[in-house]
Amino acid sequence: MDLREEFHSWHSPALGRDFKMLVFGHAGYPVILFPTSQGSYYQNKDQGLIETARWFLENGKVKIYCPDSIDAQSWYNKSIAPAERAREHTRYDRLLLEEIVPRMRHETGQSRIAAAGCSFGGYHAANFAFRHPEIAGYCFSMSGIFDIRDFVDGYYDDNVYFNNPVDFVPGAHDSGLWKMGIVLGTAEWDSCRSQNELMSGQLAAKNIGHWLDIRPNRSHDWPVWREMFPHYLSMLPGATG
Repeated sequence: MDLREEFHSWHSPALGRDFKMLVFGHAGYPVILFPTSQGSYYQNKDQGLIETARWFLENGKVKIYCPDSIDAQSWYNKSIAPAERAREHTRYDRLLLEEIVPRMRHETGQSRIAAAGCSFGGYHAANFAFRHPEIAGYCFSMSGIFDIRDFVDGYYDDNVYFNNPVDFVPGAHDSGLWKMGIVLGTAEWDSCRSQNELMSGQLAAKNIGHWLDIRPNRSHDWPVWREMFPHYLSMLPGATG
């Protein structure tokens, strides 16, 4: 069976510029899958992550939305002030919330979504899911980071705080966090393992259920993420039925 793939491009009101996204599948639980740092909307396809989800996609279990990143214009953009980097990411959050999530809901008939990503995409997944637990039913962060203060050169304001999970999660109280299916995937030799263990500790301190999945004899790279992704998709409602 051919894998359904759609390309979308539009002028984003939130960003004030054109934006691109690939969508895979025809039905099922909606999953937003972020690229790694400064990655493009086609990265997860090119790296074989979409292929690992082929069975779920072909059988209408999931529909996967792969947005572009704006990391090069936000957190990684050393040519602008740290405050503007944080503001730019806040605009990206608006794009997700106002332009992509409504499409996901409309096309799948589902009110909740799953957020997923690898490496810096894992940051995006966790940040969006934990900020919006009324929308995100699941969060699959694979080798993610959860502290972006290294990207703002010591600067701090509300836009940094509310996009930095290690800061805002300890004070979060939305009941959706306790209902969310959360996986923090990492690896034995993962450069981000300590950040995952820290976030796991913060969630545990609040009695928020989650799975800290530490894969043995693996490192921070695509092979382990290609193992993790279909495993985590199998946790979604109706994914294996």
